[in-house]
Amino acid sequence: MQDFTIYKILNGIKYFVSNTRHVGRTKLFKLLFFWDFLHFKEYGLSITGYQYYTFPFGPVPVELYDQIINNNLPPALQSELKIIQDDEDEYKYKTFRVALKNKQIDYDWLTPNEIKILERVVLLFRDLTARDMTEITHLPNSPYDKTLKDFGMNKPIDYRLAIDKDSPLDQETVEEYIALQKEIYHHGRFQ
Repeated sequence: MQDFTIYKILNGIKYFVSNTRHVGRTKLFKLLFFWDFLHFKEYGLSITGYQYYTFPFGPVPVELYDQIINNNLPPALQSELKIIQDDEDEYKYKTFRVALKNKQIDYDWLTPNEIKILERVVLLFRDLTARDMTEITHLPNSPYDKTLKDFGMNKPIDYRLAIDKDSPLDQETVEEYIALQKEIYHHGRFQ
């Protein structure tokens, strides 16, 4: 993952922790999911570059989950976030809470559109619990629900499922943006 992406993720997490309640494992993953998928719906690009998978409690960015439970966060995240490990949940997944070592959010790492979607996600989910957010991600015809029904548990959720009748993008434009984002990440143009 490119350095610029890590700083986007870091500042997004800081914004979520500073501006919402009840931020633990499940809520953090849902906030990141909605940030990514709403941005993709509007602009055809993921913010974090994470691939989300169907887990029992909803979409999970497996790369971040693995980094957290293995205590192997990238240095930028490790230096600014405090991960407080808890016990396993009923599905045998490790739980945790997130605290900030430094609450200063550096908006320079985020584009105006990323900030707009970040603010929208916080407005929608500020006071919801992880359980509330899990119910929302499990709604019929949501990207999580479609993936779970079509492919099952522990499968990747295709960002294209964020595109619906309300999206300003058509499928051809989305495919062009996906190819562009892969090219950017592959060649590291934004290092």
